[in-house]
Amino acid sequence: MSNERPKALLSPGDLNGLVIKNRVALAPMTRARAGAQRIANELMAEYYSQRASAGLLITEATTISEQANGWINSPGIYTDAMTEGWKLVTEAVHAKGTPIFVQLWHCGRASHSSFHNGQPAVAPSAIKMNAEYIHTPDGKQPPETPRALETDEIPGTIEDYRKAAEHAKAAGFDGIEIHSANGYLLDTFLQSKTNHRTDAYGGSVENRFRLLKEILEAVTTVWPSNRVAVRLSPNGVFNDMGSPDYRETFLYAAQQLSKLDLAYLHVMDGLAFGFHELGEPLTLKDIRQVYSGALMGNCGYDAATADQQIADGHADIIAIGRPYITNPDLVERFANGWPLAEPSPMETWYSFDAEGYTTFPAYEPAAACAP
Repeated sequence: MSNERPKALLSPGDLNGLVIKNRVALAPMTRARAGAQRIANELMAEYYSQRASAGLLITEATTISEQANGWINSPGIYTDAMTEGWKLVTEAVHAKGTPIFVQLWHCGRASHSSFHNGQPAVAPSAIKMNAEYIHTPDGKQPPETPRALETDEIPGTIEDYRKAAEHAKAAGFDGIEIHSANGYLLDTFLQSKTNHRTDAYGGSVENRFRLLKEILEAVTTVWPSNRVAVRLSPNGVFNDMGSPDYRETFLYAAQQLSKLDLAYLHVMDGLAFGFHELGEPLTLKDIRQVYSGALMGNCGYDAATADQQIADGHADIIAIGRPYITNPDLVERFANGWPLAEPSPMETWYSFDAEGYTTFPAYEPAAACAP
């Protein structure tokens, strides 16, 4: 990599009143270390505190209810025990002087009946995901057709988000990020490919946006709006997504979200997770035309490309994911032009223990120069 220091990326910033020491965010990455009880623990506290030289940490996706679960050993935030577990993490990160947001998650149709006592996963419509398999407690299983949420069930889902927001505040987080991306529940409500409803939550783009809007209205009774963020993935194909009207849908969503005085809008603009190829990618520059608040880019960035987006005014902060797995001191490596560690094998990403999680050392210049 270049030894040129990424000045814009490493400069302090402000996310609607939240001061950050640099423009690097730890992207939310599912790491599966919470155990079968889905409770954050000391190992997770160590992992996040190791990476606390970032300007902002965003936790791995964290489920809001039993119904929301769909990933083995991922954490939740819907019981008092889960709240207590997350306090270990927030306290460790705050000791390093870094803010941390929790990403609130409902897996939707990307789940499986084995997570739900044999009951089907829920979704806006009964449309099965086109994928090879889902990782379940019973091993790899083919996707199943989900059950469409009834209209009168939706207030309960909204209330689950509100309660999770309360638990997040009690756990000591600095804010919450609503996960509305990557083919999970809220993304499938937003996109026409997966939302074929005929009630007030389907059809027009305004109706498909309604659930996200009502969730934001609910969680902002707990948090001020400038401590609430949203994540979108307009270009993504992950979990069998990609709608022909994606440009209209996501520009409308960004325009509406611009009115809400959020902490930031987190956009998966990069194509590293795959691109649906239904037109030109929606860029941060495009989003900037309709969204006036703090904007976060993500997916496939390195120091140079992240720095350029910020220097050009297209983003205020860039989230970086996979390089953070093997480089807990990523910001220091960017700042000093130090080389990045080699990526770790994917099978260690979800190994359930310290290996491949907290075992990567910080860079030691003296050791690198030793004869």
